[in-house]
Amino acid sequence: MSRSFGSPSRYIQRCGEIARLGEHLALLGKKPLFLIDGFLFHTLSTKIAAGLGEDVEARFEKFGGECSNQEIARVTVLVAEHGADVVVGVGGGKTLDTAKMAAHQNHARMMAVPTIASTDAPTSAVVVVYSPDGVLEMAHNLPRNPDLVLVDPELIVAAPVRFLVAGIGDALSTWFEARANIDAGTDNYISGGFPATQAARAIARHCHWVVMEQALKAKTAAEAGVVTTAVEDIIEANTLLSGLGFENCGVSAAHGIHDALTVVHDVHGMLHGEKVAFGVICLLVLENRPKAEIDEAIAFCQSLGLPTTLAGLQITEDVSAKVDQIAEAAVKGKITHATRATVGVREIRAAILTADALGRAAS
Repeated sequence: MSRSFGSPSRYIQRCGEIARLGEHLALLGKKPLFLIDGFLFHTLSTKIAAGLGEDVEARFEKFGGECSNQEIARVTVLVAEHGADVVVGVGGGKTLDTAKMAAHQNHARMMAVPTIASTDAPTSAVVVVYSPDGVLEMAHNLPRNPDLVLVDPELIVAAPVRFLVAGIGDALSTWFEARANIDAGTDNYISGGFPATQAARAIARHCHWVVMEQALKAKTAAEAGVVTTAVEDIIEANTLLSGLGFENCGVSAAHGIHDALTVVHDVHGMLHGEKVAFGVICLLVLENRPKAEIDEAIAFCQSLGLPTTLAGLQITEDVSAKVDQIAEAAVKGKITHATRATVGVREIRAAILTADALGRAAS
């Protein structure tokens, strides 16, 4: 009969909002440390600084490129040295995760300002840590979500469209993995883990509806460099709906296989959501879902350019040995078991190879 729900304190999405960042920051602190993605550091640090009040003592730092223990330790020290009362992460998911962890370790408040809509990291209290060369090592569930998530759609569409599409791949997993957890009776990630609320289930379902309805329209608009209602809806689905859905319902084998894929060097050039999209097809196969549902997911991914085969993930040599390696790594991860299906190396290997065969057949 128990249940729990977690979320960021505020979520604001509006074109031009990056210029109003100072107004929002004033409610959180006067001594911020900004951690900004390296590709955007010079442009955004200048723009943000121009909008801050004279009484704000800001420090700007460039993100090192990987959310590793080493980078987290470095930024944590910088936050302490500055005496920051709020940490503002500006960039992609790894930048924001590093900022979240550094804020937590310094008892500072946290603002997430995503510049791409490629993952649901901005809204969650989860921090995923990788090795310096990109292999997933661990995940932390922090006691608090960000205080504010500030999203400027104009920044999002200025980024390569591949990031938005990858976010759609990540959001596609939200309902399928929520359903897997509900069917298996596993707990979410709030306060040590509870069953999902009705609100969380509804959010996860609606996330799926938005993604299926708006994704192609949003991709077309983003390719034209414009913000439409479909783009706004997909940004919200990728960032907020997916974030609330996964954290409050749980993830499953789609993310478990994603995590396992990181042990294979071939895929290190692939984005998080691209790997998750292939993991979704594997999860549907693993759970023996209706073929019509699997076919729909494959067709949807292919219509957007998301990978549906091992070759699409750049795994083209020593395939059998690498699939064995991925399956073994996936079974070691707890989240892979959050499903009603039997999970073992043999079952995961079969799901991966079947998903690959179905993807190739549909191409």
